[in-house]
Amino acid sequence: MNGCVAIVTGGASGIGLATAARLSREGACVAVVDRADPEAAARALVADGGDAWGIQADVADEAQVCVMVDAVLSRAGRVNSLVNAAGISSPRPITIDEATMAEWHALCGVNLTGTFLCCRAVIPAMRRGGGGAIVNIASELGLVGAPRSAMYGATKGAVVQLTRALAVDHAADQIRVNCVCPGPVDTPLLRGSIARAADPQAKLRAEIASTLLGRLGRPEEIASVIRFLLSDEASFVTGSIVVADGGVTAR
Repeated sequence: MNGCVAIVTGGASGIGLATAARLSREGACVAVVDRADPEAAARALVADGGDAWGIQADVADEAQVCVMVDAVLSRAGRVNSLVNAAGISSPRPITIDEATMAEWHALCGVNLTGTFLCCRAVIPAMRRGGGGAIVNIASELGLVGAPRSAMYGATKGAVVQLTRALAVDHAADQIRVNCVCPGPVDTPLLRGSIARAADPQAKLRAEIASTLLGRLGRPEEIASVIRFLLSDEASFVTGSIVVADGGVTAR
């Protein structure tokens, strides 16, 4: 990853933080983007010998995304890689007839519109620079249905299809676009969802039991997949949906 300039959204925690750390350790210059203050995360990467800085931005806000990308270009001169790891889960386990429009718009805003806005903002810069790589983070719930997850699954399924279409549109620009669908990974996002369940311990057991490997994934494991897709080792990979779910969707 030497010489790579990467933007990682949702970079202050979970899969985003693990990815930013992995890329930084391997020589990338990383913009750690999060709507929570990402400075502490960025400082930790620098203390570990990396080249990173934080940018606070809400990916659901078009103006903030434009400012964020302009800031990266001003500082680094280019963008080679984008990881759209920013995401939120449903505020409560509900069916759509129980949902409010505010809950729907919040999920769509971060999970889908945020991915769209960040891709739209970086693609012209990547094109000018001769190409690049984008990895969108969806979910196994973008591929299969699950109880009381219709809204979340809809946003992640849309990210899967957005990925494929972007790969078709921008292959001629030498921009590769791929998607990773993690299963249950031990992140603050999953822990929050578990805590909101009626029986958190039962929910945790169910998440673990849903995998063939009998455990939650680790953010670092997903970061390894993302790193591969961004690297030249994946130079013939685009439009792919890579499932890293511990075997959840195998049965």
